[in-house]
Amino acid sequence: MRKMSMLAAAVLTAAAATAIVTPAQAGSPDGKWQVKVLGTAVLPDGQIDKIRSIDTDTALGGTLAGLETVGTKANDNVVPTLAVEYFFSNAFSVETICCFTQHHVSGTGDVAGASLVDHVLILPATVTAKAHLDTGTPFKPYVGAGPAWFFVFDEKPGDTARALGVDKVKMSNKVGFALQGGVDIAINDKGLGLSLDAKKYWVKPTASFYEDGVLALKTRHDLDPWVLSAGVSYRF
Repeated sequence: MRKMSMLAAAVLTAAAATAIVTPAQAGSPDGKWQVKVLGTAVLPDGQIDKIRSIDTDTALGGTLAGLETVGTKANDNVVPTLAVEYFFSNAFSVETICCFTQHHVSGTGDVAGASLVDHVLILPATVTAKAHLDTGTPFKPYVGAGPAWFFVFDEKPGDTARALGVDKVKMSNKVGFALQGGVDIAINDKGLGLSLDAKKYWVKPTASFYEDGVLALKTRHDLDPWVLSAGVSYRF
């Protein structure tokens, strides 16, 4: 599954690069395809939604079981993003995005500042169906919705977790849902434009912490990021 998702990302990147280098004369504000190159802020929550299991005989489980308030949060990140969109008509389209975003998870409450997950790489593969409003001006707002598959790679236990004996952490791949809203702004009649986009995701992956092969703690998290993007677009 991980190899397939990485291959899909590579294909999407190649398609976007090919479209970008296409001569501008081929562009059209009514073209079937649109490619966007964006800067994206990924703003996750990461709070614990539920403790699925805890082994109080392990160092991590025993430590956390004795505390009153245990929470987590994930850090924000800014990453480059590629989006490819196909228009069935000027009013309806389907879009997919490609980006990798890296985060770490730290503690809150009684474990404030604790480093629990030091590195996790996420591919938020997303497909949205979009409805566009033709205002008769260069500004064309849209809304969209669709499924999202969060693929997780290369997770590592943080320093605090390691100090408590954790030698492996595993975060689950997870299917979620996204709502989207934004505006495309035409710069000229050759397909060039600007794009502003906001997505809200709902996705609840699990994190499992192991000590010498023993599952010490399993938690479900409200990852639920806001994903805010701005950049240039090319329609052809």
